[in-house]
Amino acid sequence: MSLSMSELMDIFSEDMNFTDPDSNMSHVEMLMCSTSINAAAVLYVISILYVFIFIIGLVANSVVVWVNLRAERSHHETHLYILNLAVADLCVVATLPVWVSSLLQEGHWPFGGAMCRITHLVFSVNLFGSIFFLTCMSVDRYLSVALFGDSHSQWKKVVRRMICVLVWVLALVASVPDTYFLQTVKLEHSESTICRPVYPPESAREWMVGIQLSFIVLGFAIPFPVIAIFYLLLAGAIASSADQERRLSHKLILTYIVVFLVCWLPYHGVLLVDVLSLLGVLPFSCVLENFLYVALHVTQCFSLIHCCVNPVIYNFVNKNYRYDLMKAFIFKYSTKTGLARLIDASRVSETEYSAVENHA
Repeated sequence: MSLSMSELMDIFSEDMNFTDPDSNMSHVEMLMCSTSINAAAVLYVISILYVFIFIIGLVANSVVVWVNLRAERSHHETHLYILNLAVADLCVVATLPVWVSSLLQEGHWPFGGAMCRITHLVFSVNLFGSIFFLTCMSVDRYLSVALFGDSHSQWKKVVRRMICVLVWVLALVASVPDTYFLQTVKLEHSESTICRPVYPPESAREWMVGIQLSFIVLGFAIPFPVIAIFYLLLAGAIASSADQERRLSHKLILTYIVVFLVCWLPYHGVLLVDVLSLLGVLPFSCVLENFLYVALHVTQCFSLIHCCVNPVIYNFVNKNYRYDLMKAFIFKYSTKTGLARLIDASRVSETEYSAVENHA
């Protein structure tokens, strides 16, 4: 979460030496910086948006997890990615009430040091996990259609389960560096206590730049090209007997790519601007600082919309998922009725299930 200008003064004065001739700004310049924005109003609006994301994401992803756990679809192991994606998104939105509470107190953190690290770690691990599972799904869908077809070999199930475990491990590893430095810090210019990373004073700038660049690389620079390339390959590999079905498949594939791009490009773009500012590539100015303050809050909030969109485009447009949803709610106590068996009989094959419009 971004901080106010007075909070930034405390942080920068502690972590960085602004008398260093290599620094691109001085502490005096920082003190002269005045903000024309109403920070409290910005944080209040962002908090309201987070509440909506929390409610929608909690309901949508909870339904997805419940339906996937109830579904008798063990032979369709590709649903493992969707289930893990829903769990990751669910855990991300579950941390939002804590962040909202802090935002409404203008960044004050009343929950203590342990909660500072735990909340951040849960948020970060599951955010990385969500992005990594989206990437894995794009690769798996293409391989299922182009190479493996309707094969139900045991090794495919084992490989997919191992990949899921590996994704969680990688997400944890990616989250450790920033979480390791987190502390609760009492600000000098106010009575507030904030939850923030405290880097070694002699290399604070390097740590800040390195961690932000790692998030840009792991959260966007690598996943987005992989997602785009493999979904475009999938679009070319889909064989459909009806032109209308092919058009629908291609539109859905385009939706996957555009949604990821729209949700994540603004945030990582602002992070890159912040990195360039820290490196001195962009000269310090109050206009830039005010822009980063607002932009980081807004784009971070906007990026979390993916936790609400993922359940829709990856589940609710999926024919098999809708059948499972109908069985879970409408036929909960009559799964062996003729109508329920008719629903089971109408399921598509795993190749079709992997071919986007049926297992999106």
